[in-house]
Amino acid sequence: MNVSQPQWIVPTEQPPEWFVQAVREYAPSAGFAAQLLWQRGVQAREELPGYLNPRCYQPASPFEFGQEMHLAVERLQIARDRQEKVAIWGDFDADGITSTAVLWDGLGQFFCQHTQLSYYIPNRLTESHGLNCPGIDLLARDNCKLIVTCDTGSTNVAEILYAKSLGVDAIVTDHHTLPAERPPVTAIINPRYFPSEHQLFHLSGVAVAYKLVEALYQFLPNVPRQPLEDLLDLVAIGLISDLVQLSGDCRYLAQLGIERMQQDYKQPVQQRRRPGVGRLLEMCQKSGDRPTDISFGLGPRINAVSRIQGDASFCVQLLTSDDLNLVERLAQETELANTRRKSLQKEVSQQVAQKLKSEIDLSTTSVIVLVDSQWSPGVLGLVAGQIAQETGRPTILLSTEGEQRDKEDKVDKGDKGDKRAEEAEGAILATSHQPLATLPTPALARGSARSVGNIDLYQLVKDQAHLLHRFGGHPFAAGLSIPVENIPLFTAAINQKLRQQGSAIAVPSVQADLVVTVADLGRDLFLELKLLEPCGMGNPVPKLLIQNCWFENAWHRNQQDWRGNKVQYIKTDFNLRDDSTKTSFPGVWWGHYKDEIPTGRCDCIVELDYNSYKNKQRYEVRLIAVRTSDSLSLTPHSGLRPASLTPLTPQILDCRGMAIAPVDDTFTGDPSSLVVRTCPTCWDELRVWMRRSQFENKSLVLAWTTPEPVSPPQVWQQLVGIAKYLCRTGQTVTRVQLSQKLGISDRLLGLGFTALSYLGFYVSFQDRYFHISQEVPWHVAASTNLYATDAAYMQAIDKFAQAVREEQFQRQYFSTVPLSTIQAHAAQLGVRSEE
Repeated sequence: MNVSQPQWIVPTEQPPEWFVQAVREYAPSAGFAAQLLWQRGVQAREELPGYLNPRCYQPASPFEFGQEMHLAVERLQIARDRQEKVAIWGDFDADGITSTAVLWDGLGQFFCQHTQLSYYIPNRLTESHGLNCPGIDLLARDNCKLIVTCDTGSTNVAEILYAKSLGVDAIVTDHHTLPAERPPVTAIINPRYFPSEHQLFHLSGVAVAYKLVEALYQFLPNVPRQPLEDLLDLVAIGLISDLVQLSGDCRYLAQLGIERMQQDYKQPVQQRRRPGVGRLLEMCQKSGDRPTDISFGLGPRINAVSRIQGDASFCVQLLTSDDLNLVERLAQETELANTRRKSLQKEVSQQVAQKLKSEIDLSTTSVIVLVDSQWSPGVLGLVAGQIAQETGRPTILLSTEGEQRDKEDKVDKGDKGDKRAEEAEGAILATSHQPLATLPTPALARGSARSVGNIDLYQLVKDQAHLLHRFGGHPFAAGLSIPVENIPLFTAAINQKLRQQGSAIAVPSVQADLVVTVADLGRDLFLELKLLEPCGMGNPVPKLLIQNCWFENAWHRNQQDWRGNKVQYIKTDFNLRDDSTKTSFPGVWWGHYKDEIPTGRCDCIVELDYNSYKNKQRYEVRLIAVRTSDSLSLTPHSGLRPASLTPLTPQILDCRGMAIAPVDDTFTGDPSSLVVRTCPTCWDELRVWMRRSQFENKSLVLAWTTPEPVSPPQVWQQLVGIAKYLCRTGQTVTRVQLSQKLGISDRLLGLGFTALSYLGFYVSFQDRYFHISQEVPWHVAASTNLYATDAAYMQAIDKFAQAVREEQFQRQYFSTVPLSTIQAHAAQLGVRSEE
């Protein structure tokens, strides 16, 4: 295995002096913070107060959600007045667990816990994400009349209808994919209905749940006994664990929540509001004063429970109970699950590394696909992400463990990013012309896939849907199950597909944010950089480049767990020196031995931290990457691409959503512009236009609008009606005419024609026209009773409907995808984009 060395990217852009002075109003020495803020897009003077100080930020009202929020609180009041049973339906990851805990504590102010209010967390290994009918049956038998979902439910239309048939209403609080039409619920509270620039758009599941409770507090202000702010620490844990963009209300809630968590941790154990959170912090040797205490401590531990045990419902008790004996037992169980997760992840990582050496030639491999019968599915997503980053190649890891168990049909979704994949309308069944009842059950492998760079992994996997059992995903992550016998063909096909696309293998990179010296390190710089916290998606922990430095007094040791037992991971302590000062600075390198520290002068990238655990109380750096000075390759960056490296290429102009007439008036007849009026359904379609604009040196004008989606059954009925009409009249139709009439891409027509063949239609193509005729009399072929029980026919219709739904989802995505995301793809091609 030959893995290319990571490319180091360093900053070059400097903020104007007026901006530096504006930031210094919040910190006496703020040159570095001003540079970071400017580089990360916070460039307006009026943005600074609310960004740097949560007390100056104006959060949105929960009733910003409009009628949906009013419907939700009114239904909850009815349930309270009627003494109805209410169930919270959550999810098993950190965002879902904290969402459930927020509703458990928040709604618990209005409903009697355990008797009137309950919660349900699906089992990761046997149920997977979302609502399911057996769970709904269980709640209905308990006389539940209202389900309130959190962090899930937006696309569970069939399950919501089933609950309704049992007399159970549903309020959905979620932040994942929206269905094409509003689901049949009492209310749906989902920030995806807002435009992407709205301050609530990036809310995670726990923040949406908090907004519902906040609305209920305002609607019935005399009922609650506990302050609403007591929920903020749970909100911060969920937000930071969920890897959402920490901007707008997300940043505001995370800032206040971390303060709340820190205040609670400082109390004596007997006086803590959340002793379970405090015990977890102690076990992971954190103090609760930093966002990284959540992202590296609490979040992974909560996520580990469902990965190892499947059932994570006790985590809600751990976060909400004040019973010290109970939370101690549950915290120990959580820590043991995380220890087991780390052990499994390490074992799988080592085995994958061996397979990479013995089975994979990276010089001829575009997509890594590996399978093993012993790998634990719960950690495959974590390992696949690690391998993808190290090799610069999309990675798919599959396990045949437990292939004969019923749970094999549940697609593992890896870590948090993958639940968004599952919610993205993703399941595609392999088709067959045999009735389902007679199909043999194949041996299945299931696993997780991770992408890297701008490679659309979801599209790559989707193109091989005929080889798969199930899959779901988004461009950066996917989960899948596949018949074992199809793996070699799948591997060859997906590699060939990526090579045909000409997508470049991503070069592993580490991006520094600031160039500093050892003399700069310490309290002042730490407090300055702390202005940017909480860090997370869109605002990562600042990475500092120190050049021409060296290491002293390096030593390593096995790290101990919370019981004092040695565990199987190590860290190296060291002192860092350079010529800027005669004083060294302490640091750690997690997961590495002292022998890996280079001798002599080198350059390194570090993160500055404050270690407040036990008696250390010191500022230190965490080593991220290191290279000897003579081997270092540095690439400057400014924004997406440095001005000095940007070729003279066309601009990208965003005119989406504008009326066609103004766009035509501006660009019709303009030889320097290319206008894209058809909404793409994948990145490949858009890249074609990008390459053309680059080749022809023309501006690229994004001027598409998204047609109103028609439900897939209606699209199918339209296709059948067109086929009947063309048969009766003998007329023909072009591919473009048919695609435009149905509102689908021409690549979906083939699926529609396959389904039409089961109704006796024969489709031929000649001279650019489709001819449709009948093989059997229409009154026989169109008999509903004849084909209602034909499994192959039903499968064909289902596959067509799923593809239509998926394409509508993709078009909706491209109608709202931020220009910054398009810019990132354009940057890979050397295209310069502007607002």
